[in-house]
Amino acid sequence: MIPNHGHQPPSPAIFRSLWMSSFWISFPFGILAFVLPVYGRQLGATAFQIGMLYSALSLFPVLIRPFLGRALDRWGRRPFLLAGLAGYLVAMILFAAADSIGLLTLARLVQGLGQALLWISAYTIVADLATISGRGLRFGSIDEAASRGALIGTTLGFAALLILEGRIQTDRLWSLLFLAYLVPSLIGFAFGWKGVPETRPNKPAGVHLERPLSGQLLALMGIVLVTGASYSMVWPMLMLLLQDVLGANVGLLAIAYLPAAILNSVAPSHLGRLADRFGRKPLMIAGLMIAAAASLAFPHLRSLSGLAALWTLESFATASATPAERAFVADIAGEDARGTSYGLYTFAYFLGAVVGPLAGGWLYDNYGRASPFYLNAIVLSMGAAMVLLFLRETRPKKAEQTL
Repeated sequence: MIPNHGHQPPSPAIFRSLWMSSFWISFPFGILAFVLPVYGRQLGATAFQIGMLYSALSLFPVLIRPFLGRALDRWGRRPFLLAGLAGYLVAMILFAAADSIGLLTLARLVQGLGQALLWISAYTIVADLATISGRGLRFGSIDEAASRGALIGTTLGFAALLILEGRIQTDRLWSLLFLAYLVPSLIGFAFGWKGVPETRPNKPAGVHLERPLSGQLLALMGIVLVTGASYSMVWPMLMLLLQDVLGANVGLLAIAYLPAAILNSVAPSHLGRLADRFGRKPLMIAGLMIAAAASLAFPHLRSLSGLAALWTLESFATASATPAERAFVADIAGEDARGTSYGLYTFAYFLGAVVGPLAGGWLYDNYGRASPFYLNAIVLSMGAAMVLLFLRETRPKKAEQTL
């Protein structure tokens, strides 16, 4: 835990500000998952080019995350948190101006830069603030904040689209939508600026930074690399599959996703608490296996009700695995190397996320609609086996009090 200097708010107040910042800044990014493939197709993009739009989001995280984590440990968390929030603001302006695949790709690149800066800073701040017995809960709570913001932002966005569709040209409607999303983005920036101070622990003079690259972190990075590539491979292709097979419009797809979105907004903190109580590995394994089963079923969808059920199942899987995974990184990271550890961990994920969408688009175009989903099921099952065989559990200490 960080010391509470006189001018600095207590940890719960800092965490609440971080929660609010994560909530407001996430308003635009739920709807992007649905409308980006559709808008890309309207601009003439192929499935491979749509996959490229998703890969573009991960390019900057791949390039800078290994160095960024070290920078957080040397120069602090707050400057990079604020830079990430500002990057999201710039991305909204670029999305509003995007009327070609090139500009849309540039907006995704800037969004990726903001993402690279913001979330590694947020995760490291949570690791600074939370005790070991409360890490799963706190990481899950930040995930809930982002999911709730995305849920509300998506609902408002689709309401605006339904009201204005047919009255305004598609490109103009897209522009107005993302200009409107500047407002919650500015509120998120304000919460980060006013309420989140520096949380880096003070390092005594003459003490060198710990070496973060342990065997356990390397093993986790390998697992995250392959499963991250696999996860990111199927989402953009799922949007195309549902349009091609079900013929559903974006509004109906959003309604089908609503139960999963609600689950994401309430479940991660509770499932993170289970990871604090029973260990990280069981939740990680269960999440990967459930997601693999859902992926096998996606190509056989023939109704929106079945889609809603599968999406909810997959969201439960993600909410189970993700807080446990992030807490595992905090468990094995030294106090003065948390930023570096999260930089390496997220680098592995985003390296996979660069390759995954491109592979998914290529498979979809050349080997059929079902091929990315079957491959995803195989890879996620392998990932669960790797967690079981290669990761060593670090159990939380019951004596410590949570934030």
